[in-house]
Amino acid sequence: MSHLHVLGAGPAVTVQDRGRPGFLDRGLSQGGAADPLALAEGAALLGQSPDCAALELAGMGGRFRADRDLRIALTGAPMPAEIDGKPLVWSASHLLRAGAVLAIGAARTGSYGYLHLGGGIATPQVLGSRAAHLAAGLGQGLQPGDRLPLGSDAGADAGMGTGMRLLVEDRFSGGDIRILPGMQTPLFPAEVRARFETTEFRRGARANRMGMALESAGPGFAAAGQRSILSEVITPGDIQMTGDGRPFVLLPECQPTGGYPRIGTVIPADMAKVAQTPAGARLRFAFVTRAEAMAAQARHAAHLAALPTQVEPLLRDPHMMHDLLSYQLIGGVISATEEDVP
Repeated sequence: MSHLHVLGAGPAVTVQDRGRPGFLDRGLSQGGAADPLALAEGAALLGQSPDCAALELAGMGGRFRADRDLRIALTGAPMPAEIDGKPLVWSASHLLRAGAVLAIGAARTGSYGYLHLGGGIATPQVLGSRAAHLAAGLGQGLQPGDRLPLGSDAGADAGMGTGMRLLVEDRFSGGDIRILPGMQTPLFPAEVRARFETTEFRRGARANRMGMALESAGPGFAAAGQRSILSEVITPGDIQMTGDGRPFVLLPECQPTGGYPRIGTVIPADMAKVAQTPAGARLRFAFVTRAEAMAAQARHAAHLAALPTQVEPLLRDPHMMHDLLSYQLIGGVISATEEDVP
């Protein structure tokens, strides 16, 4: 079996896929990639299933080498990347030759970058997923010397190449986020809810795959009788208020239950933007109706389905193409000596 060798890795590089839905009643949140849209983008670039596991690079990448020619794609938060010193385009697919070194640096903006491998990562599944869930003790961050088994790349076997790109909208600098009211929303007085919508928040420094803190000027956001709230099921996207009224947005590895009051829940279509918000970036929240949330989700699902049709050739300067000789450059040339030219 072929492997991807980890020569160096940032402090929070993990294997991620779409996670483990269906285990919340057993105390395990879904987990999976913080930016599921990035998984779909990588799958589109490589022409493979979005169920394939990829490497999630939290803020910092690493250095990697494969022992076979390997198709790769880079998505999510843009990071400087190069193969043997030659720079790579982000949100694109590339060929990593056997023995060549892929180096990925720190995020230029956003929080989570992704390295996708042709055929995916073939580590053993646990409860139906390969995703590391650090809060639950499943898997761990990568370390230098680790070897990741590579799955069979049907795309490469079928002659599918690299050198493709996707044009993606900016979801890496915060912005406007839509939220749905929930059962606990009425516990917050109308004035508090209105102030929450008009407040400009900044993503705080306290953040991990469980959740992220929001900071703002002015008083906190307290709910009536919040000390008497019993613990109940919580999900990613819930916005909890701590004892001092400071909000936390819960992310994929959030705890399965909690007793802090929740003012609302980020709609699924906006979760990638929330997770990718870098420290210090601005966020504003607005309540939407269930019908508006469902319409947004339908548009999001249509966008995911259309991604494979939006992949286009990556036009590159031949002087920058270290793999130039691997391309068929003369196919279809018409002979100048033939008389019967069609």
